[in-house]
Amino acid sequence: MKVFITRKIPEIGIKLLQEKGYDVVVSSFDGVLPREELIQSVKGVDAILSLLTDKIDGEVMDAAGPQLKIAANYAVGYDNISIEDAKKRGIFATNTPDVLTDTVAEHTFALMISIAHRVAEGDKFMRAGRYKGWEPMLLLGTDMMKKTLGVIGLGRIGGRVAYIGARGFDMKIMYYDVKRNEEFEKQHNAVFASIDDILKQADFITLHVPLLPTTKHLINEEKLNLMKPTAYIVNTSRGPVIDENALVAALKEGKIKGAALDVFEFEPETAPGLSELDNVIITPHIASGTKETRDDMAKTAVKNIVEALEGRTPPNNLVK
Repeated sequence: MKVFITRKIPEIGIKLLQEKGYDVVVSSFDGVLPREELIQSVKGVDAILSLLTDKIDGEVMDAAGPQLKIAANYAVGYDNISIEDAKKRGIFATNTPDVLTDTVAEHTFALMISIAHRVAEGDKFMRAGRYKGWEPMLLLGTDMMKKTLGVIGLGRIGGRVAYIGARGFDMKIMYYDVKRNEEFEKQHNAVFASIDDILKQADFITLHVPLLPTTKHLINEEKLNLMKPTAYIVNTSRGPVIDENALVAALKEGKIKGAALDVFEFEPETAPGLSELDNVIITPHIASGTKETRDDMAKTAVKNIVEALEGRTPPNNLVK
């Protein structure tokens, strides 16, 4: 059986597939695979191991052929795969949840701490040779202890971030999710609230929602105007959840204190003016980027493929 991998992943994943005796082909293209090349490359394969940057829809599935059994995403997100098209064709679609929860939560707090304590600004200040000695008013930041953390999306990652905020920083937790979690509320003294109330009250707001038609521009100009001028917003979910142009305007005008982003609406590009601002921290979609986690993601994606090719339902099947 043949497996096509759209871009190089950790070697452990490739070796596991080869040990199963599969014919493994890894794209040699160094970057996002062009659409035409993707369609040509999947012809005759039994499994596709894809990235978030690969649009896997009916056209790609049909190009592969009727023997295609699975499109396995190397990511927890899966808005790049048409679940409806997979269902119509009897193809499994999978993702890699759980293994990256702690890592993304860690990165979320790395961003939060960095923007609150002006770490990136301080680094830039030092490298520019501007430091002349300790000053009582130099680059004053914001404390996080006992502040209010607003979590929008209390899934695996959002829940972990809330846990760290409550246990590690003694933060008051407000959260919104499509499903209320009363057990979580009891454990962490958390308050279930509307998105608007969270935006109005929280000192730090962190986004952990999937990209859906209902969540695109969930945070727009109107919502940003609800935030306190001392508040920060962090996004490690999906870029288009925030109207990035509206965010740039809010940061420039001082409507909010700062932002920290690992994902972007126009990825890999950023909205005009965003990268020029000192009150924003930007990282290149690396929230899950540790060796341990990326290896685990590869192993999870491979397990999904093996289960499908051996005639079983993959553990992370998204097609119901």
